[in-house]
Amino acid sequence: MSQRVTIPACEACPVRIHSVFDALHGGETEVLDESKGCYFYRRGEVIFHEGSYPAGVYCIHQGAVKLYRSDSMGNLVIVRLAKQGDLLGYRALLSNERYTATAEALEDTVLCFVPRATFFELLRQNSDLMAAVTELLARDLRTAESRLASLAQKTVPQRLAEILLYLRELFGEDEHGVLKTSMTRRELAELVGTAPETVIRLLSDFQRKRLIAVDHRHIRILQPSGLAHVAELYD
Repeated sequence: MSQRVTIPACEACPVRIHSVFDALHGGETEVLDESKGCYFYRRGEVIFHEGSYPAGVYCIHQGAVKLYRSDSMGNLVIVRLAKQGDLLGYRALLSNERYTATAEALEDTVLCFVPRATFFELLRQNSDLMAAVTELLARDLRTAESRLASLAQKTVPQRLAEILLYLRELFGEDEHGVLKTSMTRRELAELVGTAPETVIRLLSDFQRKRLIAVDHRHIRILQPSGLAHVAELYD
C-alpha cells in the first residue's frame, strides 16, 4: 500500500529538468505544488492496474517502474521501463481510455501525482508543455514500434543483448560499472519475451564469452561493442 511522503517543491526539484514539467513558467510550478500529491511505493507494489481509468498522471521523483500486461498465453510481458522524471499514465488520460498496462514499482519508488484537472489546465495555458507532451508521445510510439520490430525479427540472444545495452542507457552504471538496476531473471525474461531459464542460460553464455560479469542480480557490461555485435546493432 502506498504511503504519503513529504511533497518536494517543483521549483527546486532536481528531477524536473528531466521531465515535461521543465516547460513550466513562473507561477505554474506553484499551481502544480498546490494540487499534487506525493507517494512512496515499495518494490513490487502496484501503482495502477491495467483496465482501470486514470485520475491524473504520475511523475517519477525517485526510483523506477515497470509497466506490463498479459499476452494471449497468460504470460506477463514488460512493455516499458520508466525512470526518474518519466511520466506515467498520460496516454490513457489524454485519450480518456483505460490503462493498457499495469504499473509496478521496480524498486522503492517515490511518485508525484498530478490530478487530471491540473494537468489539462497547465496544458491549455502552456504551449511549451503541450509541445513537450506531444514530443513524448512521438518518442514513446517510436520506442514501441522498435520493440515490436525487435521481438518479431530478432532471436532471443539478440534481444537479451539489446536489452542489456538498453538498461545501461536507461539507468546508467555505478562507479564499479554495475548496471543501476537489479532486475530479477524473471523480470528480464518478461522484458525479453522468453522463459527465465533461457535468460539464465544466456547470461551464463555471455559471461563465459566475457561480454558481461554477473554477481547474483548485479550485472556489469564488460564489452558493450560485443553485445552490440550480438544484438546486430549497427550505425
